[in-house]
Amino acid sequence: MTHDEKREYLIKELLSELPQYSDMKIPEDEERQKNLLRSLMNIRPPRPAGEDFLKVQDEYLSEEVKRKGITDSETLPSSARDPRLVLWRGDITSLKADAIVNAANSALRGCFVPCHSCVDNMIHSVSGIQLRLACDAIMNEQGYDEPAGHAKITAAYNLPARYVIHTVGPIVTGTLTREHCRQLAGCYRSCLALAVKNGLHSIAFCCISTGEFHFPNKKAAEIAVETVTSFLSEQETDIRIIFNVFKEKDYSIYQKLLSHPSSDLSRRH
Repeated sequence: MTHDEKREYLIKELLSELPQYSDMKIPEDEERQKNLLRSLMNIRPPRPAGEDFLKVQDEYLSEEVKRKGITDSETLPSSARDPRLVLWRGDITSLKADAIVNAANSALRGCFVPCHSCVDNMIHSVSGIQLRLACDAIMNEQGYDEPAGHAKITAAYNLPARYVIHTVGPIVTGTLTREHCRQLAGCYRSCLALAVKNGLHSIAFCCISTGEFHFPNKKAAEIAVETVTSFLSEQETDIRIIFNVFKEKDYSIYQKLLSHPSSDLSRRH
């Protein structure tokens, strides 16, 4: 099968699972096909798929990742603050690292909203349906929703990274509280602890809780940098930390924070 034929095959297979859409015509436009495929993957519940489907899906998604371009975290320049800290603006699903961090919801099974712009949706869409299955197995065994500040680790499947570390950040619906800040710091510590436990040498953090969960961007960045630098000091580990941002606003905030020595940051809190 060609790459285009694989995409159409996957769409047809996913539509066949939905009797209400059995008569749906597949659009001819490539971009609309890609959006339809992503939407069908997003809404698919965590249930097993056949080997043929998974084989074609993995081939298709891997090729999509290559076409989009892969950034090797090892080639990214370190910050002046600490050679283990890196600031990078880009698509976290294109980053080759030992682990990338997913800002998940408490169900931990990914975003079910078709083509939603959150990082949770993006990561699951590029990784493939196995990621939701892996998360579902973890949560079924746990038996309750994931608390804020905790984290779980899974394989990354079709992503360039080796692992995905899923963490649930605090949801800020009104005034920012000390508990919100404590929970966000817990996210970073939990992810780093899992990385060290699994012998990982690099981990990329997205801007946890600053999107749909409405944590103030500047305060979130300050907590992220302070928590990470404290952890590195305590553990004396050589793990490389990539602060991954997507918005120019976040890039500017982190750029300023990473240009200050640790003592300056500590005095501001």
